[in-house]
Amino acid sequence: MPDSRQQQSLDSETFVRIRNRYLLALAAIALSIVVAQVLIQWHLDSQLSDSRIINVAGRQRAYSQKLVKEALLLRDATTEADKKQIIPEIRETLSVWKASHEGLQSGSAALQLPVEKDAAILAHFKEIEPRYSAMATAVEGILGNSSTADGIPSDRLQNDISILLKNERPFLQLMDTIVNEYDQNSKEKLQDLKRKELLLLAFSLLILLLEILFIFKPLSIQIRKTIADLMHNQEKSEVRAKEIQQLFTEKEKSLQELQELNFVIDNAALFASARKDGSIVFISKKLLKLLGISEKRTSGPLAEILTADEGQREYLREILKGNRKNVIRTEEIKIATVDGRSVWLDMSIVPMHPSSRQQSILILCSDITERKKNLLKVEQLTQQNFEERILQKKAQASQIVEGQEEERKRIAKDIHDGIGQMLTALKFNIESIDLENRQKTAEKITYLKSLTADLIKGVRTATFNLTPPELSDHGIFPALQKMTRELSKLTGKTILFENRSEGNIRFDSLAETNIYRVTQEAVNNAIKYAQANYILVTINFKDNLLSVLIDDDGKGFDNSILGKPPKNTSEGGMGLFFMKERIDYINGRLFINSVPGEGTRVTINYKTSF
Repeated sequence: MPDSRQQQSLDSETFVRIRNRYLLALAAIALSIVVAQVLIQWHLDSQLSDSRIINVAGRQRAYSQKLVKEALLLRDATTEADKKQIIPEIRETLSVWKASHEGLQSGSAALQLPVEKDAAILAHFKEIEPRYSAMATAVEGILGNSSTADGIPSDRLQNDISILLKNERPFLQLMDTIVNEYDQNSKEKLQDLKRKELLLLAFSLLILLLEILFIFKPLSIQIRKTIADLMHNQEKSEVRAKEIQQLFTEKEKSLQELQELNFVIDNAALFASARKDGSIVFISKKLLKLLGISEKRTSGPLAEILTADEGQREYLREILKGNRKNVIRTEEIKIATVDGRSVWLDMSIVPMHPSSRQQSILILCSDITERKKNLLKVEQLTQQNFEERILQKKAQASQIVEGQEEERKRIAKDIHDGIGQMLTALKFNIESIDLENRQKTAEKITYLKSLTADLIKGVRTATFNLTPPELSDHGIFPALQKMTRELSKLTGKTILFENRSEGNIRFDSLAETNIYRVTQEAVNNAIKYAQANYILVTINFKDNLLSVLIDDDGKGFDNSILGKPPKNTSEGGMGLFFMKERIDYINGRLFINSVPGEGTRVTINYKTSF
């Protein structure tokens, strides 16, 4: 016990010693970093001040040249307005020039200039003072004379300009010397900072070297020793682990059997177990109740207990005998109980391997009778739904055929009542012509011409309503354009066509035919039933979508009748039904929107694949 305490005290002392040295080294590095940052920030501030001084000094040269230039401009000005404009500029330039000159020597808070202390630079300023004073006096003389009523005398102005020109060049040379002196001082400060930074870098490297020798090296030796001790202890632990593994090997088999038994208890109430020969070991009460068997009859083969049907018993014997591998097998089996009922069981056969090495079988069951009944009902409903859809399709096909027959009757009626009657009248009038009675003959010939024109018009209308040649030759765009134009002529209604697509585009012939017929039906409905006076057919093709809109100003109708299927053709509404059927046939979409008294809009959308 004393040795342990002594060892613990020694470890603590070593740790504290190493920690103190490490903290001392970190503090030295931190101090060097802080000092370096202070020096750098001080130098940056100094550099900002130096750059400001150099900038102002360089600007003095530019302002001296600007004073001379403005004086020359004043001399050469021809009008009083130009002189009045130049004089304020000269006054502003002189003010800035003088303020900068004084600030470079004595300092200026407005210009952010410090007081100059360098003897060499002050000597240069003393040398440049006569030139500066002469130029300032000349400019002030120009400004003073400009304030008189008579203006600036030309000889006095010329004299002041001569003074400026005489002193400008020496002033610029001395200012160059001053700027170079400022620049040299700035470079010397930078070199001094570099030397200080190198000293701080050497100090930091020395600290790192001392850390390596007195901290990291002893610490690495200690860590190496600790790792060696850990490796030795790990070898001992592995030997002990192998011994423990051998102790738990036999227990794992028992644990596996317990887990399998827990699975049975937790997941199924319908279960049974059998020996290798198929005889019953145990069968649950719930399974016996489901099969309608009393507990007294639980002896014998398991297959005979599960079902009363001999064929099913033979199938179960084969399943139970064939499951010899360590594989769980699942079966859905229909069981015939002793009381005549049929029960569907979802059966899982699990092989068991007890310590006696005699294989046994565990059977887990789930009652799926209700599920099977529901599946049967679903199949029956599906079949019934399929048959109803077939009957609906047959009814729709019958209505389509009936509609086609009605369309044929309508065309035949139009030909018989229109063209047939006109042909009969034409025949009777031709037969009644008397060549000897010239006056009546001329009247009948005039009437025959009118009748012939009506006959031609009727024939054209009938042929146009059948199949226009433009549809097959040129496509849906020209066909719809001609249809609107011809119907407008025949009916006297305002029927317009607007093509918003770029060029003529061809589609599938079946799609073009059905779209044409639906559009024709919509226009005819607007003329006959809606009593519209204005009809607009608009066609557009964009993003592979063909859209046809038929707008009219007719009397409209209630949209609720669209959801009611027509009972027969005599009750009306078959036109809308055929329109929907045609568009559905080409996988298009039809939208009908109508407001009583405000008109109707029919929209046809057809999505192409190119």
